[in-house]
Amino acid sequence: MPVSASQTANADSPATSASQSLRDRRIASRRPLVPPELLREELPIDSSAAATVVRGRTDAAQIVSGVDDRLLAVVGPCSVHDEDAAFEYATRLAPLAAELADEVCVVMRVYFEKPRTTLGWKGLINDPGLDGSYRVNEGLRTARSLLLDIVSLGLPVGCEFLDPITPQFIDDVVSWGSIGARTAHSQVHRQLSSGLSMPIGIKNAPDGNVQAAVDAVRASAASHVFTGVGDDGLAAIFTTSGNPDCHVVLRGSSAGPNYDAATVADTARRLTEAGHPRGVLIDASHGNSGKDHRKQPVVVGDLAARVAAGERAIAGVMLESFLVEGRQDLVFGQRQALTRGQSITDACVDWASTEKLLRQLAEAVRARKASTTP
Repeated sequence: MPVSASQTANADSPATSASQSLRDRRIASRRPLVPPELLREELPIDSSAAATVVRGRTDAAQIVSGVDDRLLAVVGPCSVHDEDAAFEYATRLAPLAAELADEVCVVMRVYFEKPRTTLGWKGLINDPGLDGSYRVNEGLRTARSLLLDIVSLGLPVGCEFLDPITPQFIDDVVSWGSIGARTAHSQVHRQLSSGLSMPIGIKNAPDGNVQAAVDAVRASAASHVFTGVGDDGLAAIFTTSGNPDCHVVLRGSSAGPNYDAATVADTARRLTEAGHPRGVLIDASHGNSGKDHRKQPVVVGDLAARVAAGERAIAGVMLESFLVEGRQDLVFGQRQALTRGQSITDACVDWASTEKLLRQLAEAVRARKASTTP
């Protein structure tokens, strides 16, 4: 086919050469990303799993809005690094969740993205080999496959959304989502939350600023227009209708915990004044436990006592939990040396403690129901 004069001119133009010399000055490499639609076709969700996802979303939304008088419990590893150990955890959690379902809606925490203050392993999607190889397409497949396996047990899952493109690959399997403390102020994540199909818990800022989370709830409930990646992997412009099911998660700060009754009541008041009355979730880890996993049971015990006494603003609890207590350091490329079922990020309580704490929360809900039954 002949090349037109305009094409020749464009190819040889000084403007084109200048643009090429100005772009990607600090990009070391670039690889194709699997389109979201192709990954979903490769790893589809069946009708039974879809029903679990919808049930989890409905339950979570009704609990935080006060329609459902149960508690929401989001429990699981700080971040998943071993999919086999995570699935074993799920097989233990699923029957317990079914047993306690009348009092507690249990959602398994299955986090694949790890925000870092400075540097470190960024999560299973980013680096599934735990060796700095960054096989992102493999990480996306591993993450989606694990979520489907867990949901097939009848257990809803929850994920933190950090990268704004990642939800396109997994959000149809997720019943509850989280926006972390570091991104509570982020316009990008507020826009993202406004278009997600599940309830989203938004944490107070790292410095303890609760109003940042309240403002994020309000912003996420509104319609937004923004750019992103569509199902086909191409850039697209999205218009959202707003997410009415966003809510605040109190996670404490470097200054100390913020799960006390006064702060919970003040947060609920702020949400009501903002036009979004909601219950509040309490993260038993992070600042609320002083980053000491052994204090998570203390936090849960205090919350359970208050729930049993009739406190209504507490809608649920988050718990960092895995098969083995504590945490271990990751040495890149030495995955085989890790203790199975122990966190490589934040320290967790073990399975025995997890079961005990969930039963304690269920008993608290039973007590609250009994005290309000005519």
